[in-house]
Amino acid sequence: MAPLSIFTDLRIQDIVDVLFLSIIAYHLYIWFKGTKAFKALLGLAILGAIFTMAKYLGLFLTTWFFQILWQVLVIFLIILFQKEIRQALELVNPFKQISRKKILLSDKWISSFADAIVRLSREKIGAIIVIERADNTDEFVIKGIRFEADPTYQVLISIFQKSSPLHDGAILIKSGRIQMASCYLPLSSSENLPPEWGTRHRAGLGLTEKCDAWVFVISEETGTIHLMRDKGAITVDTVDQLKAYLKDAMKFGIKEKRGWSEQISSLVVNRWKEKLATFFIVSAVWFMFAGQQDFERNIRVPVELKNIPPKIEVVEPINPVVTIRIRGRRKDVSLISSDNVLCWIDLSMSRYGKREFKVLRSQVSLPNEKINVLDIKPPMFLFKFKKLGSSPD
Repeated sequence: MAPLSIFTDLRIQDIVDVLFLSIIAYHLYIWFKGTKAFKALLGLAILGAIFTMAKYLGLFLTTWFFQILWQVLVIFLIILFQKEIRQALELVNPFKQISRKKILLSDKWISSFADAIVRLSREKIGAIIVIERADNTDEFVIKGIRFEADPTYQVLISIFQKSSPLHDGAILIKSGRIQMASCYLPLSSSENLPPEWGTRHRAGLGLTEKCDAWVFVISEETGTIHLMRDKGAITVDTVDQLKAYLKDAMKFGIKEKRGWSEQISSLVVNRWKEKLATFFIVSAVWFMFAGQQDFERNIRVPVELKNIPPKIEVVEPINPVVTIRIRGRRKDVSLISSDNVLCWIDLSMSRYGKREFKVLRSQVSLPNEKINVLDIKPPMFLFKFKKLGSSPD
């Protein structure tokens, strides 16, 4: 069987298989990128490559060691990264999209809030302001104090001035109003952050690594305004930029109407390098496993009894079953099951009493002619027959 034959035997299901896995792998990469979990996944990938190479080279002890190691690592990773796994599963929750909140705030509110942030920046008053969007932040924002007020300059300055007991923390804004003050946020786990960033910036970025909230951070030393979103940071230079970002932050539940061509173009072009790399990696892994030659597997199949002569009844075995060992390409062999394999015995030569019948390889029908039958166990059956309607001996 030529190794390159897998390219000529591609089915539409195989293409869908690769595309579906590529989409999943891409979103997992985007979600875990820059986190400690991503480094752990990268380490697992390297161990997997070593294990595959050891198995290919026939290194018995190394292969045995990794087989034991995998069982321990799976349990260890589930315990260690249970929070990240739960958050990743929440991303694909269909009810989350249905229940998304739609917030429409007036330009007047946004304008006054933007002016308040700019005034804090000019006076170099450090602040961290969280704007909740679709994801609920209650799980990540802790030790806050209930605070119901509009986010005006007077309120913000009273919270973030150094003499205020509430200044050492973040404020949380929901639906355009301050809901909590003096909140603590999870610090970013990324190790590639600018050295001049302090706790405020790390906390703001850390929250965006957990949910879709947007966080505005004002530096106490320089007065620089940073917008933390999508696990990244943007420097805000002008009040017009700030107002535009605030409008975007409040429009998370409103889908922009675009044509099909624009949507498809955006889907393909956006982060195309990461998508292309993910597709090639998944394709390479798929072809490596699916195209593996001489893959063997055992399958149990019921035996169909054909051409039983009239007036003869089978006493035993009533429901014979054989174990068939098959070999072929992994992709083809993996699709074989007892539902698509047929095995039969021709009993046209049966007589009263006992008689042996062999199970021939020609009596096994497989859905793919490129799969070979290596062995059949048991190779024959001892049948006991009686006259129809009579009692057995």
